[in-house]
Amino acid sequence: MMPEEQALVQYRLERAHEALAEAKLLFEAGHLHTYVNRLYYACFYAMSALLLTRGLSASKHTQVRALLHREFIRPGTIPLKYGQIFDLLFNNRQKGDYSDLVEFRAEQIKDWLPQAREFVEYAAGMATQESP
Repeated sequence: MMPEEQALVQYRLERAHEALAEAKLLFEAGHLHTYVNRLYYACFYAMSALLLTRGLSASKHTQVRALLHREFIRPGTIPLKYGQIFDLLFNNRQKGDYSDLVEFRAEQIKDWLPQAREFVEYAAGMATQESP
């Protein structure tokens, strides 16, 4: 992997961790739509970093999701639960950002932060192992 690509992987992993920290603050402040958005983006950034280590990238969110499932979930490289976490956050971020009258309840979504954190840590661990 070229040094520029390594730097980009590192940058995206930093963005993932930053988004997790932002999500925590947003939840505490009661900004639940943006909390869900930041959780999704944390996973998106981590997945984008991992894809780069395999020489893959995508210009659309749906493509990142498809690559996650095709390259990692189906072959069993990443456990199914991580695909389910990504899908949960992807779908709910879409609803929260683009649909009207969507309401998230704190008690229903509070556990999404530890799930997103677990996803990010898993993807970051793989990305770190795969980048020389």
